[in-house]
Amino acid sequence: MIRKGIILAGGMGTRMSPLTKAVNKQLLPIYDKPLIFYPLSILMLAKIKDILIIVNKGELNQYKKLIPSGRNLGIKITYKEQDKPRGLPDAFLIGEEFIGKHNVALILGDNFFYGQNLTKKLLDCAKLKNGAKILLHNVAKPELYGVAKINNRNKIISIKEKPKKFLSNLAITGLYFFDNRVINFAKEIKPSKRGELEIIDILNKYKKTKKLYSSLIGRGGAWQDAGSIEDFYKTSSFVSAIENRQGFKIACIEEIALINKWISKKNVIAAVKFYGNCDYSNYLKKLVS
Repeated sequence: MIRKGIILAGGMGTRMSPLTKAVNKQLLPIYDKPLIFYPLSILMLAKIKDILIIVNKGELNQYKKLIPSGRNLGIKITYKEQDKPRGLPDAFLIGEEFIGKHNVALILGDNFFYGQNLTKKLLDCAKLKNGAKILLHNVAKPELYGVAKINNRNKIISIKEKPKKFLSNLAITGLYFFDNRVINFAKEIKPSKRGELEIIDILNKYKKTKKLYSSLIGRGGAWQDAGSIEDFYKTSSFVSAIENRQGFKIACIEEIALINKWISKKNVIAAVKFYGNCDYSNYLKKLVS
């Protein structure tokens, strides 16, 4: 079972400059809430309560103003700083002490997920005992992504980063579930030509052990890497359309905590006071009225 999760919220956000010169990308708004709420909500939906958020050096106070400790959500949040980007596997080196002897989930701080059956899939992924499991999603232009080819049992048989020749239309998203071997695997791999550790090298190590599995988001689900200004606003428009049509909020972390019975209505009322007079607070009021 996976009880620990890491959100990698570092990176320079250069594709979104000058917006990111003063504010970390994960603190910018996706419609009505900061981007960091979305990956945090995914871990919470998987019922992961012990979470490490890795942030850029010098940006820790910005995050702590928004999410101090997680106590208000019935979870535990700790922070660690990263002095410079070294690739996704660096999260396991920074978080080695946090992970300990446990299995761990990793989600990228700029990834957005949505789907009717998503919670069920996340809970299933969190049951992982041995090996690794990653979320895959159908894309129209697989040549822009790392992609995976699977067999009829959803086991991954081939991986390729931005393939020039068609391999599969299943893109590897920014959500991964690993057993504890991921720490040693991260120590074993070497930086690529671009000078960073590559997550695909860790995935290939699991593939060699024949313990690399997948879960498909499926038709009707959504995944977005909100790494550019265009993708940021596409995601915002998507959230706006869903929320205004259905009347429910996506990634309302207090609502998830309340449904999971991690907090009481008193905590939600306290959150209303914390956020002040805004649409998000008005939604929280409805939850406890």
